[in-house]
Amino acid sequence: MYIVTGGAGFIGSAFVWKLNQLGIDDILVVDNLGSTQKWKNLVNLRYYDYIHKDEFLEELYSNRFSRIEAIVHMGACSSTTELDADYLMENNFHYTKELSKFCLANNIRFIYASSAATYGDGSLGFSDEHSIIPRLKPLNMYGYSKQLFDLWALKKGILDKIVGIKFFNVYGPNEYHKGDMKSVVCKAFYQIRETGKLKLFKSYKPEYKHGEQKRDFVYIKDCVDVMAWFLEKKDVNGIFNLGTGEARTWNDLAKAVFSAMGVDTNIDYIDMPLAIRDKYQYFTQAEMKKLKDAGYNKDFTSLEDAVKDYIQNYLAKDNQYLTSI
Repeated sequence: MYIVTGGAGFIGSAFVWKLNQLGIDDILVVDNLGSTQKWKNLVNLRYYDYIHKDEFLEELYSNRFSRIEAIVHMGACSSTTELDADYLMENNFHYTKELSKFCLANNIRFIYASSAATYGDGSLGFSDEHSIIPRLKPLNMYGYSKQLFDLWALKKGILDKIVGIKFFNVYGPNEYHKGDMKSVVCKAFYQIRETGKLKLFKSYKPEYKHGEQKRDFVYIKDCVDVMAWFLEKKDVNGIFNLGTGEARTWNDLAKAVFSAMGVDTNIDYIDMPLAIRDKYQYFTQAEMKKLKDAGYNKDFTSLEDAVKDYIQNYLAKDNQYLTSI
């Protein structure tokens, strides 16, 4: 049995889809659906049971589940603007500690989501070597909650027994429930379809022209390929970046969207809200050598090809979900 926490969320449900592609449906989905639309991510997937995240730990400790092959922990508050620090501490830090301890005690594969938000303003670079972890300074409470577990795992000496994944800018099907946290690709498609133009933030640093701020954009299908590889390679452990290793500009992203839609590029550069100007990352780029050295050799989809697939095969067809059934 495979347990996927956050299994109705963006990356979690995409990973359930990937497991289905591999012929696996003995999957327990753990999540908190509430009044969200996340349940729609599950409709076309194959899994044997669902349990609320608040009940899961108690059921886990009571040995209700047997034959657990792996726990893939994607469940967390992923909002970079969440202000409730106590909620983030409990949901992102302490919950992850409990799951990791259970897995280690019972010889169960444990893969969890860290975040590229731990890198803060990027002034220390984007190396996923463990030695840099104590020096990182996240810019928001979300990043800090992820950093805390990485630090705890480092101090406990368990990073050689578990896998942490620092996701960069992920986009693709199954993200539609995320509101303001949806990717710019998704937002751009609907904005362009409605208005014929796309709004991007102006730059407030002279070394970057408007729209030339850079991110490492990575397609969800590539992400779940890497995650499935980690399930197979049980001798590979530690914290790993998950991006493409190539930073691209927001202008590049915009042009890819316009091209996939068959529309002429039309960009408006707008003022960035004051509340985020001092926390804004102008450059992110995953160092991917560690993953490659570990043996992962599959190429990542180019920005242009991934955006085309996402828009033409999903968004433009009003088909918002990866389907397995």
